[in-house]
Amino acid sequence: MARELTSFIYVTYIASTPEKVFDAITRPEIARRYWGHENVSDWTPGSRWQHVRANDTRSVELVGEVRESSPPSRLVITWAAASQADNPDSYSRVTFDITPYEDMVKLTVTHDELEAGSSMAAGISQGWPIVLSSLKSLLETGQGLDVFAKPKAA
Repeated sequence: MARELTSFIYVTYIASTPEKVFDAITRPEIARRYWGHENVSDWTPGSRWQHVRANDTRSVELVGEVRESSPPSRLVITWAAASQADNPDSYSRVTFDITPYEDMVKLTVTHDELEAGSSMAAGISQGWPIVLSSLKSLLETGQGLDVFAKPKAA
């Protein structure tokens, strides 16, 4: 029986350059400032990447493979929870398309090949908006957002 798949697409415009946006995604010392994690890889197609918590535990939370890397315009990676790294069906795909747009950058993040109704699909639909908002804030103001913040009680 075939799995039902879904996708999530997020588009934002950032007052920055394609190079700075690409670096913010791929350089650990920048990613930790807006994501609370470091994306660690040499970013060569076929290489592994890890999403490492930027705290004392340094836990690896996500893993995958670099499928395509065309700095500063495109990055495609596979994505799975580290605890499910041995299950080929647990992997989804993330594509970062970075396009110059007048005096800014259009960043389109497409997270697809997700199992519909899975905890990963639910998690990324909550996670990507705050992470990418934090990325935008960091590049535009020098300060990222608290991506671990919780909604205030009513």
